[in-house]
Amino acid sequence: MSTIDQQFVEYIVKSLVGNPDDIVVERTIDEKGVLLTLTVNPEDLGRVIGKRGVTAQSLRTLLRALGTKNDARYNLKIVNNDGEGYTVSSDDVTREEAQTNDAEDGGSDYARKSRAELEELDDLDI
Repeated sequence: MSTIDQQFVEYIVKSLVGNPDDIVVERTIDEKGVLLTLTVNPEDLGRVIGKRGVTAQSLRTLLRALGTKNDARYNLKIVNNDGEGYTVSSDDVTREEAQTNDAEDGGSDYARKSRAELEELDDLDI
């Protein structure tokens, strides 16, 4: 049986992703509060994190509001499960560290293409 916080995250993320059946939200409680671990299809990881982590940060803000109502402290960890056994949490890892880790691991073709497209967009003067 899932709790209200798991259902909340699942509901929001299902509206963002292309593969809603692949969403898994695990809940653990420790001395720091409630840790929600979100796993999505590797193709949907970029949608959940968003440009420069904006979508993930917005999700964390909504969880903070839910925590205020429920007197709990929530932390959200987003897991990259593209077969490399490698975890990304946008709270703990900066963009530069993530790029360095991906470069060391070789990264996936999808990730490399996405980075190249983002770099091209950053170069545009609009």
